[in-house]
Amino acid sequence: MSKTVKTYLVYFLILVYVSGTIGFAINPIFFKPFTPFTLLLTALVFLIHQPWKTSEYSLSFISLILIGFTIEIIGVNTGLIFGEYSYGHSMGFAVLGVPLVISLNWALLIALGILISKYLSTNKWIASFCSAFIITATDFLMEHVCVDLDFWRFESGLAGIHNYSAWFLISFISSFVFFTPLSRGNKLIALKILALQVFFFGISFLIKLF
Repeated sequence: MSKTVKTYLVYFLILVYVSGTIGFAINPIFFKPFTPFTLLLTALVFLIHQPWKTSEYSLSFISLILIGFTIEIIGVNTGLIFGEYSYGHSMGFAVLGVPLVISLNWALLIALGILISKYLSTNKWIASFCSAFIITATDFLMEHVCVDLDFWRFESGLAGIHNYSAWFLISFISSFVFFTPLSRGNKLIALKILALQVFFFGISFLIKLF
């Protein structure tokens, strides 16, 4: 894929997030079904800027998808990992209560965290800690609007310390294990995509407040 096409896809992704943010604020019922496609597009734009053709990178990313899917199946059906929660219809097709795109988003978030943490430190332990903090902080922001967007909901209302502790631990271990292969990528595109997600969920939260 040419550099020009890659650049245009980034611009298109920005347009999707900005229009989606406005759309969810004006007419959420219309925009909710587009959520899985937005996540797929986000992952596509991220991956085409990464060394995904190398077996080490692709196998690591696929492993994260499978690990995320397994953990989510256990989490949704037992409540032991994150607490009692369930996914909404906005996330698309699900298997055993887990939307398929959520596993892709799992891998994406961890890959983003790893790349961005390299801005802060090249030490594997410190970078993995920073990655886990970035991922958990992003989840914290998501949790405040996920019910309104029909993404997922906890039986007790907002997620508790149980959820965030699990997210941090899993993110740290995943970042540490896959740090070497997944840190060999485009840090700038990772920063842009995380900024888009923070923008979307941050604006959605502010709209909810006011």
